[in-house]
Amino acid sequence: MRRRVVITGLGLVTPIGIGRDAVWQRLHQPHSAIATITRFDPSPFRSRVAAQIDDFDPVAALSARTARRTDRCSQLALAATQLALDDARLDLAGESPERVGVMMGTALGGIGFAEEENSKYLTGGLRAVDPLLALTVFGGAVSCNVAIAHGITGANSTNAMSCASGTMAIGQGFRAVATGEADVILAGGSDAPLYPLCFGAFAMIRAMSSRNDDPTTASRPFDRGRDGFVMAEGAAVLVLEARDRAIARGARIYGEVAGFGLTNDAHHMTQPRPDGREVVRAMRSALADAGATAAEVDWVSAHGSSTTLNDASEATAIRTVLGDEADRIWVSGSKGWHGHALGASGAMETAIAAMSLTEGWIPGLLHCDEPVTEGHLRFAPVEGVQTTPRSVLKNSFGFGGVNAALLLRRSAD
Repeated sequence: MRRRVVITGLGLVTPIGIGRDAVWQRLHQPHSAIATITRFDPSPFRSRVAAQIDDFDPVAALSARTARRTDRCSQLALAATQLALDDARLDLAGESPERVGVMMGTALGGIGFAEEENSKYLTGGLRAVDPLLALTVFGGAVSCNVAIAHGITGANSTNAMSCASGTMAIGQGFRAVATGEADVILAGGSDAPLYPLCFGAFAMIRAMSSRNDDPTTASRPFDRGRDGFVMAEGAAVLVLEARDRAIARGARIYGEVAGFGLTNDAHHMTQPRPDGREVVRAMRSALADAGATAAEVDWVSAHGSSTTLNDASEATAIRTVLGDEADRIWVSGSKGWHGHALGASGAMETAIAAMSLTEGWIPGLLHCDEPVTEGHLRFAPVEGVQTTPRSVLKNSFGFGGVNAALLLRRSAD
């Protein structure tokens, strides 16, 4: 028999706030964090809007030495990890380090830092380059930096499955605790892609919104007027714990991770399968893994990327999975507020879903003025819905056709 896995801590560093409470309060306000980019000159690009984190000071959040030896992607992850541990009231010094693990996801990792260093190389040669470059572009840097900072010697992984990676990391962490491989897993995602070349690469393939004259409304999941996603940065980390030990130490429990599904379209690097078959299978796998049915689900926390093809296909897939139950189940997503932070988005949204299980409120959809008709779904209004969901189905999809889904349950006594 596998162990039950609960969420006991949440750490968020996002464009709409740093810390659990700040994010939750902002979701009650119909104001997006998206604006014209100021981090660099966006004028060469078709898309010129993003969701930046302007109030994050790595030296204040970390030590000066740690901030100096890490890039922004790892800095965001380290700060979110500490917030999650503080929220969980968990002192890792009292834990067996081999029974604690780190599972993280990132789409681009330290590539933004490498972009900066490449500019130094072109003008000043190799001696101008930061000697830590090799350690920041290393794919596993995010989870390894967290492990080093906290002396964690258990399971460790950073997956790079694009925009599904944060949700996938939480699913992997859930399995590690459920099977007894670990007692505690720090799971989540981090991405810092707001650099000219990183940003321009996505602008080049026309994946991002060009609503430059009205940035705050550029991210509009499931709205008929959507024209692409809005890039963001950020990190979110969840503390996953075996339920019995969480209860024994008197931890606050947000909810239970009960099921995980993971599939691949095997179709195209950017376009979803027209039939949505593997998206459907991922969601059904999460339900089956949890021993749940559509009748138990009260909210779908959708990927809702605000892209033309993905929103339509996701809506159709949700209806296929939920059937007639979709007529009563709320559907929403929060990217209208905080944009799309690639590998961090799924972790941010899972943290928001966990808060919903305890706070008794489902966030709505921002800027969804004319909802899509595909799937004929019940989209939550912008002001949200005052209800406590029994279960939440969380979706995330990424380049390469990666589909990840989680089933979260309200914690039972």
